[in-house]
Amino acid sequence: MSEAVVVTVTFRPVAGARDELVKALSAGIAEVHTETGCELYAIHDAPDGTIIMLEKWSSAADLEAHGAGDIVARMNATLVGLLESAPEITLLSPIPAGSSYQGQL
Repeated sequence: MSEAVVVTVTFRPVAGARDELVKALSAGIAEVHTETGCELYAIHDAPDGTIIMLEKWSSAADLEAHGAGDIVARMNATLVGLLESAPEITLLSPIPAGSSYQGQL
């Protein structure tokens, strides 16, 4: 079985576009939750004004299929003009510690 993949994506909204950015991202979240391998797909406010997306996928193959899919293409189209720069995507590898449930995402 493939190891789960955790991803963070940082979105930096242009001035005054935070609410529109949140609306655009929120529109696709429920649909992404139906994709094969999606364990977590959620957005959060960060203190610096950025929006951080946290994702967890059952495998790298599931993440790759998500990234190449129609949902992401449609979501990306709604972000045009709302971002200061391209989203910053970080793939994370778990370092398990503590319990298997609480020690990693």
